[in-house]
Amino acid sequence: MLADTTKDAIRAAYARLKDGLPGFRARASQGRMIAEVAKAFGRTGGVAVIEAPTGTGKSMAYLIAGVAVARFQKKKLLIATATVALQEQLVQRDIPLYLQLNGIEAKVALAKGRGRYLCPRNLTMAANSLNDTAQMGLAGFDADLVLWTKPPQARDKQALAKLRATFDRNEWNGDMDSAPEAVSDLLRPMVTTSAGGCTGRKCGQFMICPFFAARRAVDDAEIIVANQDLVLADLTMPGEDEGWGGVILPRPDETLYIFDEGHHVPGKAIDRGASEVYMNVTVRQLSRLGRQVHAAYSLTDKQTLGKLSLDAGDAKLQELSNTLEELEKEIRLDWLPDPAETEPMYRGSLGQLPEAWVEHARVLSLYTSEVQRWLSAVRRAVVEMTDGGPTQEALSRELGIALERIGKQASCWRAWASDDPDGMPPLARWVTLGGDQQLVCHASAVSAGGLLRSVLWGNASGVLMTSATLSAGGNFRGFADAVGLPDDAVTLSLPSPFDLAAQARLEVPAMRTLPDAREAHAEEISEWLAENLDWDAGNLVLFTSRVKLDRVLQKLPIAQVRKVRAQGSLGKSQLIAEHIADIEAGRGSTLFGLASFGEGLDLPGKLCETVVITQLPFAVPTDPVGATYAEWLESRGRNPFIEVSIPEATRLLTQYCGRLIRNETDRGRIVLLDRRVVTKRYGSGMLKALPPFERIIERTP
Repeated sequence: MLADTTKDAIRAAYARLKDGLPGFRARASQGRMIAEVAKAFGRTGGVAVIEAPTGTGKSMAYLIAGVAVARFQKKKLLIATATVALQEQLVQRDIPLYLQLNGIEAKVALAKGRGRYLCPRNLTMAANSLNDTAQMGLAGFDADLVLWTKPPQARDKQALAKLRATFDRNEWNGDMDSAPEAVSDLLRPMVTTSAGGCTGRKCGQFMICPFFAARRAVDDAEIIVANQDLVLADLTMPGEDEGWGGVILPRPDETLYIFDEGHHVPGKAIDRGASEVYMNVTVRQLSRLGRQVHAAYSLTDKQTLGKLSLDAGDAKLQELSNTLEELEKEIRLDWLPDPAETEPMYRGSLGQLPEAWVEHARVLSLYTSEVQRWLSAVRRAVVEMTDGGPTQEALSRELGIALERIGKQASCWRAWASDDPDGMPPLARWVTLGGDQQLVCHASAVSAGGLLRSVLWGNASGVLMTSATLSAGGNFRGFADAVGLPDDAVTLSLPSPFDLAAQARLEVPAMRTLPDAREAHAEEISEWLAENLDWDAGNLVLFTSRVKLDRVLQKLPIAQVRKVRAQGSLGKSQLIAEHIADIEAGRGSTLFGLASFGEGLDLPGKLCETVVITQLPFAVPTDPVGATYAEWLESRGRNPFIEVSIPEATRLLTQYCGRLIRNETDRGRIVLLDRRVVTKRYGSGMLKALPPFERIIERTP
C-alpha cells in the first residue's frame, strides 16, 4: 500500500502541474490515470495496462505517479518507448518540465544500445586503414581483417575526419544520433560496435568510450529513458542469482517499468527471440573464421586454447561446416519450391519439421555449442594479451563478432531441435529461398506471453503498459493473451478528453467493390479521391500495401498526383516537413502512407483535415509466425480470426483514426473506403469499437 507521504507528494505534484502550466485543463482521464499508476506501483510486482487516448496527458500522469513512488521506494524509474521521437520529447521537454514545476533535482539518463555510440577503437582503425589503400585493412591476414568492403568514397573520408576531429576535441560526445557529419550505411558499422566486438575494460579506449560513459550515467540516474528493444534485450540477459536482467540497465526488482507506446511490446518481444541462419553465408563465414583462428594461435603463440590444439579446433569447424552442407542438401531434396512463388517458403505445420531436418539440427546444436565454448577461450586469450598492437585489436573484434554469429546459429538449431511444451503455442519453424537461391532457416516464438512471463512479470518491482490503443473497444483479451498478462493485472480504457462526436465524422462511402478485387478497388479508390478529396487542404491517405498505394497513384489524374507526397519517395521527416510547408503557405498537400504513417504522426489543425483509410488493416495471412499461431488456435477448437485478426485490425483502425483529432480545436472527417464494416458480420463490432465519431454510412444503390 502507498504511504500517506507518497499520496501527499502525488497530490502536491498534480497541484503544481495545474498551477504552473499555462492553459492547463483538468481532465478526469488524467486524474484517473495518476491514481491507477500509483496504486499499481504501490504494491510489489503490481501491473497496470492503461489505454489513454490522445490528449489525456499520459506522460505527465505517469511521471507524477511514477517519480513519487520510485523516490519513496528508492527504486529506479525506467521509461521504455518505441520511437526516438518520444524519447526526445521525454528527455528534452516532459521530464525537465515535471522536475522544474516540482523543484526536484534528479539525474536523468537516456539509455541506448551499444550500436548507437561511436567506438573510438574502431574509429581509429577505420581512419588509419585509409593509409593502406591496397589492403584497406591490416597486413598479414589476407582479406580476413579487411575493414573496407569496398573503396571509401570522398564523403566517407570526409565524415571520418570530421568524427575524429570533433570527438578528439571533446566537441561531440560520440552519440551517433547527433553525429556532426552524416554517416553512410557503409561507414556506420565500421565506427560502431556490437557487444561481441567490444572488449570492455580490456580496450585501450575504455576510459573515453561514449557507450561506457553513457552506461555510467545510467547507473547514477533516478529516471532512465530507453527504447523498448534495449529494455527487452537487457531483460533476456542472464543476470545475478540465476535471474534475468540488470546487465545493461538496473535490476528488475529495483525498477518500476513504464512501457509507453506499449502496443509495440508483443511484436518486439517476439522479434527478440527470433533467429535465422543463412546457409551459404554461414559456411563461408566458417571458412573465414578458420583463418582468423589460425591467426589467433599464431599471435598468442599457444599450442592449445580452450583445451584444443589448432588441428582439433579446425576439425570442429569442419564438422560444423559439413553438417550445415548436409542439412542444406536434405532440405533441397525434400522441398521443391514452386517456381511461380516470388518468395518461396516451407513452413512446418504447427511448427513441426521433417524428422531428418530435426536430426541434423540436433547435431548442429551440439557442434555450435562446442565451437562457442572453444571460440570464447580463443578470443579471451587474444583479448588478454599485452601489447598485441592493432592486429590484436582487429582480431579481438572479428572473433567477438564471429562468436555473436555462432550464438545466433545455436539459438536457431536449439529451436529446431527442441520439443514444444504441452499446452503452449509451438515455435514457428520455416525455411525461405532468397532471390540469390540461398536457403535461410528460421525459428521464432509465436507469442510474447511465454517470454514476458519468464523475464518481466513477477521479476519487476512494478510495470505500467500504456498507449492510445491497446484494446479492441475496451476489450483487452487480445493484448492480455499477446503479452501473457498476469491475472491480477489492472486493465483500464480511459475515455477521450475531446468531444469526438462534435469534432469529427466517420464516413463509409457506397463503394461498388471490396478490397479483394484488388485492381477494381484500386481504380475506385483513385476515382473517389479525385472527385471527393479536398486537394487544396491537408490530407492523409493510408494504405495496407505498397502495391495498392502505387496502383492508386498511377491511376490518379496528373493534377492530383502533383499534390501527393508518397511514403518512400523521400525520408519520412522530409516528406512531413514539405507537407507542413505547403499547408502553411496555403497550398494543398496530401500524404500517401503505409502503416508507419498510421501511428505516431502528429498533424494538428489544418495539417490534416481528412484521413482516408483505404481498407481494414488485417495482417497478411502468409506471415509464418501468425500462421503457426492461428493453426495452433484452430487445433484447440478456437477461432484465430475472431480472437486475433479482428481485435488487432480493430486496434490498428482505431490507431489510424487517431491521426485526425489531436487537440480540442481540431475538426475533420475520417473516410473508410472498405465496405466490409457494413457487409460482413464482424464489421458492426469493429464500427462499434471505434471512438464515438458522428457516423455517415452511405447506402449502396
